[in-house]
Amino acid sequence: MKTVNLRFYEELNDFLPKGNKKVRLTHQFSGRTSIKDMIESLGIPHVEVDMILANGKSVGFNYIVNDNDDISIYPVFESLDVKEVQHLREKPLRNPKFIADVHLGSLAKYLRMLGIDTYYMNNYTDEEIIQISINEKRTILTKDTGLLKQKRVTHGYYVRNTNPVKQAGEILYRFNLIQSINYFTRCLKCNSLLQKVEKGNVINKIPEKVRAIQKEFYVCENCNKIYWPGTHFERMNGTIAQIILYYELSSENPGKLI
Repeated sequence: MKTVNLRFYEELNDFLPKGNKKVRLTHQFSGRTSIKDMIESLGIPHVEVDMILANGKSVGFNYIVNDNDDISIYPVFESLDVKEVQHLREKPLRNPKFIADVHLGSLAKYLRMLGIDTYYMNNYTDEEIIQISINEKRTILTKDTGLLKQKRVTHGYYVRNTNPVKQAGEILYRFNLIQSINYFTRCLKCNSLLQKVEKGNVINKIPEKVRAIQKEFYVCENCNKIYWPGTHFERMNGTIAQIILYYELSSENPGKLI
């Protein structure tokens, strides 16, 4: 048997059992194994990792672990001066775009409410999610670590929270999206952009009560769903306020989601 010392930093500890969090682990292994395979065998998806130091030197996922190595593994969101080290992704995504897995429908709706480009369908297969992520350079949002361990996945994030409002605040915090918010500009049903439309162009497509009291209307450029600022608008504003509050609480407690 061979022995390696491993230290996982910050958010990567979310995937480790309680006794192994934020400590240097002594891990035994046999045979020839890459650091990527070793990290994932411990439950951590490779897309959550941005930097690996083996005995003080920057290495990639294909590094073969040696007996008595001392290895430190850092997450994508760790604040460090890393100009001179090897990043484990080709480049960050300049324009944040997401695809949510089948379990995150409410999160997708809330992100769309905030104007953040988020694909979601409740019948996407894992293969479809991965292929769309690759083709359109979208970050996968999921609660399935198995999906994130797929070799073809280059950008992905494991959503920690179970409450959809907190999930949305978590994504704002983790991806620093507070400046990207553009409220009520996307269709909650299909994610396409909304266009303002004259009341006369939709008057025969809206309820009679709405015709009498509403003056402002928007239509989805893809599915033609019509929106107006009714009582649902007030409820959505309340939800957005909760999301922003969670974001602010997370920002005040960096490294620890409330």
